[in-house]
Amino acid sequence: MSAADHVKNTAEKMAGKAKEATGKVTDNEKLENEGRMDQAKADLKEAGENLKDDVKKAGEGVKDAMHD
Repeated sequence: MSAADHVKNTAEKMAGKAKEATGKVTDNEKLENEGRMDQAKADLKEAGENLKDDVKKAGEGVKDAMHD
């Protein structure tokens, strides 16, 4: 995963936490849930990027093994 993707996902997660906290303080359940959803979306993006990186590394390992 690129550093830019990681920063973007982290910023999205932090924004979700802030939105959730604001919802709690203002007793706004909709805003609180939106914050949780934003966090979950950022976590899924991060997991997808990690999986993509792992598959790429595994593919490179297979490629290297075939050349030996």
